[in-house]
Amino acid sequence: MSLPGRPDLNDLAVFAAVADSGGFAAAAQRLGVAPAKVSVEVARLEKQLGLALFTRTTRKVVLTEAGAALYAEAAPLLSRLWDAMEAAPGAPGVLRGSLRIATSVEHAAQSLAPAVAAFARLHPELQIDLRSSDRVVDLVEEGIDVAIRMGWLRDSSLRAVRLRDFEQYVVAAPAYLQGRPLPQRPEDLLALDWLALSLLRTPLSWTFSAPDGSSQVLHLRSRLRVDSPSTLRALLAAGAGVSVLEEFSLKAALASGELVRLLPAWRLPTGGVFAVFPPGRQLPRKVQAFVDFYRAWLAQA
Repeated sequence: MSLPGRPDLNDLAVFAAVADSGGFAAAAQRLGVAPAKVSVEVARLEKQLGLALFTRTTRKVVLTEAGAALYAEAAPLLSRLWDAMEAAPGAPGVLRGSLRIATSVEHAAQSLAPAVAAFARLHPELQIDLRSSDRVVDLVEEGIDVAIRMGWLRDSSLRAVRLRDFEQYVVAAPAYLQGRPLPQRPEDLLALDWLALSLLRTPLSWTFSAPDGSSQVLHLRSRLRVDSPSTLRALLAAGAGVSVLEEFSLKAALASGELVRLLPAWRLPTGGVFAVFPPGRQLPRKVQAFVDFYRAWLAQA
């Protein structure tokens, strides 16, 4: 329903969904309506405004300059409107709207995707957009509600909640270790082929903590570097050498015996799993509900 002479807010929400999704069919799927309905509502909005909001080709839909300006102004307002409705006293407990979650490709595959699937089953009216990338996304620019990040946070301007700690293990394949003496101390790793993960700030420097509480910093050399934890795990399994990975990505490989842990009495720095939020407003109920759910999921895991 709209006031005389004013655009319908439903049409504006459909316009924003098309802009978010990058197309009419994708927006229709996200909204749970027919593509024809999406086209009709966007066309009605364009007629009321007297503006072309999208440039349509046979291959894609792109915002016009006017459309991009409208989206930049309207999207944050629509998001705050839905959040206000969710937070209203006495509002029903059903979670609705959209929830955009970002994480790394590795963490999505190893841990987050199963949790999101379970959360989606509990909240069938919530549209969830899970985005996985090994680059650090800009939460504000890309409209992300919550990012799940692992390791050690560097950006102090973001709000974050620590969900769980995780351990890091030195591992290798049994085939690689065959015929070689097992390392007893960190310096024994210097005689082995070290595989470096270039995503890390210091892929060749590691601090080992001994059982007696003392620590030792080891500076390694490597002739083989990779930029993906899954590729690193595959190289380790193929017997290419020795390296460090976090416990989430090693669970199956250690259980099956594909990889074995080295120097189990020595500990590497503990990392964290964080829920990271854009700066500013209070967390929407749907975001808080997911963070609480995922914290419990990690505790069970």
